[in-house]
Amino acid sequence: MTKPETRKVLVTVKAYPNPSKKYGETMCCAGIDMDTLQWIRLYPIPFRDLDESQQFKKYTVIEVRCRKAQDDHRIESYKIDCDSIRLLSHFDTQKDKKWEVRKKVVLPTVSSSFCKILAEIEEGKSLGIFKPHDIDFQWKKAQRVDEDSRDACYAQLSFWDKTKKAIEPIPFDFYYSFKCFGESNCPGHQIPIIDWEIGQAYRDWRYKYKTQDILLQKIREKWLDTICSVKRDVYFYVGNMQRFRDQFMVLGVFYPPK
Repeated sequence: MTKPETRKVLVTVKAYPNPSKKYGETMCCAGIDMDTLQWIRLYPIPFRDLDESQQFKKYTVIEVRCRKAQDDHRIESYKIDCDSIRLLSHFDTQKDKKWEVRKKVVLPTVSSSFCKILAEIEEGKSLGIFKPHDIDFQWKKAQRVDEDSRDACYAQLSFWDKTKKAIEPIPFDFYYSFKCFGESNCPGHQIPIIDWEIGQAYRDWRYKYKTQDILLQKIREKWLDTICSVKRDVYFYVGNMQRFRDQFMVLGVFYPPK
């Protein structure tokens, strides 16, 4: 077993939570090591079970103890000691020049293209950021969830925590389609979005908008017309699946103003 390390990480992405029999309800987050400017994945994090003082927003710098994951050979994957989480600072864009502070950490990690990231899978690379263009947004009905298995996970959790309600699955999968900026031979890509924020938007906004069609159009407007506006310098954060290394997902968007 590898020796634990203490890392300072700028959290850039948080995935939508999922239950599992092994870990309970957890989420995966990823970010950038503030000392090395290298990508790191931290898992498993039982986010809703964390003490309120340990629950972090995106673009929070956290200090954690972690060790290289033994059952995950992706080079960025680390198992986290959740008791060690300590929040150090938050790069809030509402304050002066905080986009500039984010850019100083994030932009040095940018890959030349998603095509390049795909070419580096055999080297163990599983996280990255790149600049897309010709962006579009789609959705489709999600595959039916194995409700028996999901209920069994939460039944196991409720034995210990009577107050936790199951976090519901989102009935739609959302996708970005795009080409790689500056890559003339890019064939084009379409990959799913698993950012916590888009799932939370669906859950919150369904009470605000009268029909599902309007709700889905409002999500499209937010994640395409606003986040990927021509006024923004847009980059996609991506990560792949442990079992299927060639299957990547959009984990979030970095979109400072131009």
